[in-house]
Amino acid sequence: MSAVADRYQDLQDLGVEVISVSVDSHFVHKMWNDHELSKMVEGGVPFAMASDQAGNIGRAYGVWDENQGVELRGRFIIDPDGVIQAMEVLTPPVGRRIDETIRQIQAYQLVRKSKGAQATPAGWKPGEPTLKPGPDLVGRVWEVWNPSMET
Repeated sequence: MSAVADRYQDLQDLGVEVISVSVDSHFVHKMWNDHELSKMVEGGVPFAMASDQAGNIGRAYGVWDENQGVELRGRFIIDPDGVIQAMEVLTPPVGRRIDETIRQIQAYQLVRKSKGAQATPAGWKPGEPTLKPGPDLVGRVWEVWNPSMET
């Protein structure tokens, strides 16, 4: 949460909105923000923190753990049409990396803007070469992209 809050302006600059969802009540969210998150990020969390105490959103997104009555930690990238383009679900001991989330958003935006005329290879970053999907690329990917050259 604090890492996303810290980079929220970068996400806003990309036209992204962030919504955090948990089974905690809005009262718990307020206490968590006021007494912990605000000490990690100046001003605290600048985006909506929604409460899903019944687990309905968690069930819809496949992150509800019925046995424990909690939601697993998930991250979803949803495009402007409401389609989930990416999802990542991790167990609590492992944190996510906001830089990778931002990189993926940039890649999805580039592909969307090109209407599928460009694809981004693994590890692609803005400004790097893309792939041009189509019959001419079949069997020739190795000529234009080599993952061992990744840094």
